[in-house]
Amino acid sequence: MVVDLDTCKTERVFPDADRSSTAAAVFSDFQRSFFLKSIAQLLRAGLLSSVYHGEHGTRDLKELVRSYEYLVEDATRVMNRIKALYRSRAISCAGADVYKPRQREVWLAKLPEAGARDRAARLFSELDHLTGLRREARQALVVECRRHPASKVLRKVPTLGIIRIAQLIASVVTPHRFRSKRQFWSYCGLAVTTKSSADHRIVGADVRRTRKAATTRGLTQNHNRTLKYVFKGAALTASRCEPFKSWYAELVERGLRPELARVTIARRIAAITLAVWKSGEAFDADKLIKHMA
Repeated sequence: MVVDLDTCKTERVFPDADRSSTAAAVFSDFQRSFFLKSIAQLLRAGLLSSVYHGEHGTRDLKELVRSYEYLVEDATRVMNRIKALYRSRAISCAGADVYKPRQREVWLAKLPEAGARDRAARLFSELDHLTGLRREARQALVVECRRHPASKVLRKVPTLGIIRIAQLIASVVTPHRFRSKRQFWSYCGLAVTTKSSADHRIVGADVRRTRKAATTRGLTQNHNRTLKYVFKGAALTASRCEPFKSWYAELVERGLRPELARVTIARRIAAITLAVWKSGEAFDADKLIKHMA
């Protein structure tokens, strides 16, 4: 039961129904006074516990992040449809030249059918409109992200751009939700899942635990997809630039597969992000190099 002490209204939420299945009840004067006395007694006895519902300061940022992500998905979908239109007619369209407005007439002339040209023209028009909307959404997102104090600290972390920082702040809200970096790894989908079987064996009349290492089963599937996308993209960028490029090359030379090396870098970037965000200190590349040495 959710209680609003200002209006003395309650919402009774049924556990076997969805969120829309709620019944709002307004108390009478007698019920209201009795209810408030009961709440006061529980509050005086310390039997009420607070529940974290998030900070109101990130609501606007969350909506802007969702708007930007949806526009990026819609634009990507239209771009795939444009290339599919040309590929279905065996017309080579590699690269991004097919999307440029300056070469639009040239690409439309490559389609032999009038219906296909009309369809492509509508797709190009839709892409231009989505591109403008995405540019406006990005500008609003950047302005809103820079209002948050955490963005000034996180911008010092390598490979974290302003868009990734906005997605990070909107998803995490506060770093103090996580006691350690391992909890943060699990939330970001970077924790390794291990499983084991036949952990015990019977020796005579005793049950003894077997000594064998647990086998890994990849990364956890229960995670925040936005954060995993953020840190995977950051790791891919870090593999091409310093201060992580040399460390990535060293991991590959040791025999580690490139995708596993990028996961290792993603975990390191996530741990650095959490530590910097909690402490409020600026990122120091010299400390990172000493730690990796």
